Parts: sequence; structure tokens; C-alpha cells
Amino acid sequence: MAATEQALASMKIIHEPRVYLLGKQKVNDTELDQFLSDHGVSWESDTEVAGEYLTEVAGRVCYMSFAKPRPGGNHAYIEHILEVGHGSVLEHAVWNFLFTGVSRSLTHELVRHRAGMGYSQLSQRYVDESVAEYVEPECVANDPECHQAWQETVEAAHSGYIKLVELLAKKFQDEPDRTMRRKLARQAARSVLPNATETKIFVTANARSLRHFIEMRGSRHAEDEIRQLAVQVLKILQVEAPNLFGDYQLIPLPDGTFEAVTAHRKV
Repeated sequence: MAATEQALASMKIIHEPRVYLLGKQKVNDTELDQFLSDHGVSWESDTEVAGEYLTEVAGRVCYMSFAKPRPGGNHAYIEHILEVGHGSVLEHAVWNFLFTGVSRSLTHELVRHRAGMGYSQLSQRYVDESVAEYVEPECVANDPECHQAWQETVEAAHSGYIKLVELLAKKFQDEPDRTMRRKLARQAARSVLPNATETKIFVTANARSLRHFIEMRGSRHAEDEIRQLAVQVLKILQVEAPNLFGDYQLIPLPDGTFEAVTAHRKV
């Protein structure tokens, strides 16, 4: 079997994104205690979630309200923050995610969320996409005729990419640097790859930007794939930081998916 036929035979189709929570904050208790001691106050929070803890510290610094905290603990404190819209203090809570099984269409939308979010995405200039996977929209997958047309189109593009890489490798064969030779071939050949091509993207984001992302992309008006991703992110964050994300509700939609809604929008 030729290399192109082997690649097409093993081509994987993906229907659901995967979210990995790779990093989160840790409070430096010694330094916080030193700060409180230097200012003649004692205070502690009842949450063990660093993002929630630091959000409260940041808010209390604004008014130096450590000495006489309101009753209700961290949950009540953050709930008040959400009610009054003092969203800037939420920017101090940060998480690190890795999204896989998402399409280039999705990441084109995702990276529009710039404020408070940082990205590192798989490079098609360096990574060989002859083993690429593809994300199929559910509305296409559920219709046999649409699925066949979609798969034929993707296979043609995939085959074209592999052929172009081979031709361009010959074109740049006089380039002495092997890595550069591969990069020149792949960066030109990627022009034929579809938006359905699967990618991986590392995302660092603060709580305020994540809330904006969830509200915008978890909406029923958002594109299906990115709404599915936003809902997955929300589910993780509601476990990780319920005081910061517990106000969201997941409302079922007619197609069996969900949208995220909250009374505290645009905090």
C-alpha cells in the first residue's frame, strides 16, 4: 500500500474535544502571613482553592478590609463581587489548560479572546500533518450523505497535502539544513489543509477572561463545536473553583447539547 493510501486508511475522525487541566495556582502562605503581620491584622479564608483565595486577597487589599470581614466566608465574598461587577479582582485567579481534538475553525474563534488569555498552538510548519486527524461537525456526521461528501473532501485535501510535501521536498532538496527543508515543504503544503484539521492548543487564562469565554461561547448562539468546549471547561471549573463559577447553570437545548447561563454577566 502506498504511503498516501496508508495515511488515508488510518485517518481518524474526531467528534468531541478533550480538555486537560494542567496547572493551577498555589498560595504562598508564609508571605501572606508576613504581609498581614506587617500591617497588624490577622485573617484567613475558608477556601482551599488558590484562585478563590487570591481573588479574595486582591479584593481585600483594595479596601484593607482584612480586620473586619463580612460573614459568609469566601463564597459570600465572591458572590458579592459578582453582584457588584468588581471583575478586575477575578483576573488574579489563573489556570492552565490543554485543548485537543479541536479544529482549526475552533481555534480561529478561540484566539479572538485575547485579554487575559495566552496561547501556544501546534505548528503546522514543523509538525507533519500527513498523520493529521479531522474534526467532523455533528450535523454532518448525523447525515449519511453529508458525511460522505465531507469525508471525500477531507481525504482529497489530505492526499493533496501529502503529495505536495513530497514534491516540495524535491524542490528544496538543495537546502543543506534538513529541518529547514522539511519546514519549507510543510509550511507551503499546509495551505491545502481544511479548517477541519485537528489541532492542539495550550491556554492560560484568568477567571474573568474564562467567564467571558464561557458566556460568549457557551451561548446557544455560538458555533456547536466551541460551545461544546466551553461547556467542558465550565464543568471542570465548577469543580475546581465553585465559588468563582458556581453561578452558571447548564440549560438543555433542543439538539441535546447545553448552554451556559448566569445572572452575573460581563463581570
